[in-house]
Amino acid sequence: MVDRLPPHDIDAEEATLGSLLIDGTAINKIDYLIQPQDFYSERNRWVYEACLGLYQRNEAINQITVAQELARRDKLEGCGGAAFLSHLISVCPTSLEVENYARIIYRLSMMRKLIMAGEQIAGIGYQADPDVDASLDRAEDILYNLRHGRSQRDFVHIREILDKYFEAEQTQEEEGDLKPSEMPYVPSGFTGLDDFLGGFQRSDLIIIAGRPSMGKTSLALNIARNASVEHNACVAMFSLEMSKESLVERLVASEAMVNTRKIRLNNETPEEEKRILDAIGILSEAPIYIDDSPQMRVIEMRSKAKRLSFERPINMIIIDHLGLIQSDTRIENRVQEISYITRSLKVLAREMNIPVIVVSQLSRASEWRASHKPQLSDLRDSGSIEQDADVVLFVYRDEYYYRTEEEWAKEHPNEEYPAGLADIIIAKHRNGPTGEIKLRFEHTLAKFENIATDTSPVSPEQSML
Repeated sequence: MVDRLPPHDIDAEEATLGSLLIDGTAINKIDYLIQPQDFYSERNRWVYEACLGLYQRNEAINQITVAQELARRDKLEGCGGAAFLSHLISVCPTSLEVENYARIIYRLSMMRKLIMAGEQIAGIGYQADPDVDASLDRAEDILYNLRHGRSQRDFVHIREILDKYFEAEQTQEEEGDLKPSEMPYVPSGFTGLDDFLGGFQRSDLIIIAGRPSMGKTSLALNIARNASVEHNACVAMFSLEMSKESLVERLVASEAMVNTRKIRLNNETPEEEKRILDAIGILSEAPIYIDDSPQMRVIEMRSKAKRLSFERPINMIIIDHLGLIQSDTRIENRVQEISYITRSLKVLAREMNIPVIVVSQLSRASEWRASHKPQLSDLRDSGSIEQDADVVLFVYRDEYYYRTEEEWAKEHPNEEYPAGLADIIIAKHRNGPTGEIKLRFEHTLAKFENIATDTSPVSPEQSML
């Protein structure tokens, strides 16, 4: 075989870097797409690493700052000095095509990786392992990792998911440009909670925590629905655990008041089917955007949220859940990693000036207490969650621990069985009171509702009883 250079395009690499030196904010458009290792030229890779380093520290990207960053890394002379940076600017008079340049880099990088994968697969063949199936499995794993190792999924409007999930094609025209929202806060849609918090405030980091099956994800979804449908607030959701189809299924079940199992099995009555279609119509117009990439870093969320905000101002970000967020840096200690992540999320909330709601799990500590109600010390992995959060909400249901009225009566003989009731405990509120409210929870619908008979909040003193 004739030796050939791997596919590459130095012009595209230099044009990409030149675009960043001309307009530092252009990195928001490409940092999710290409990584330093995608550059074929080593010195181009160094320059891009310097740009990413500045971006991660929220510093300006231009010829001067990049030169200083390269010098700090002892790479300035190695890449050609200030003259090379001037050259990069000269080859790219505008940054308008930066995404197209980056896609060329990404495509050729994948081709080089495909060549390497082919060499690895050839090596498996030369080994001539007697177990043919094992060899094929190894070869398939190489190609699978190549295909799925770098996800390019991004925000998808809920209408697109509904269209695909229910196979209902819609041909509505795209909405025109919208003016930035002047909404000072985002209502949760739950009267008692909004009385306590005054809605979700700008730049606040809100933690919704609970043990498994308490309904914390459902509460976050209900908040997203209430804010978007009732107040036209634009909500960006990062779902690291559940697929976008599963989330939308829950939203439709809640909106249509139809059991999620019936929707999943396509076993609805004609009346329920009508309600489902009505729910689809309502949710299709809701400004909810969902990204279900399974592995994400805060910096990727920041970039995607910023790109979405260029198209339509975002009013709130919801992340499910904290434990699946990857750190931007390599940290072996999980406690330190969570601390870094929560600080980064708080910075994201302040930088974008919107509330960021993060779903989190609790440790098992509450399982061993006489009262199973969660406490701030139950927040898993790190006390920094409590420190960095402006608001901490716990979701708690007695019904989870006392499955029958008989079990409840043994320990609470003079109290009514709390069927379908959920306690939302405001355990921390940096700018206001703590306390507790009650909501009704329909488990089969994954739906929280106000209790019409009493929506007044419980005082902090009462919540301690």
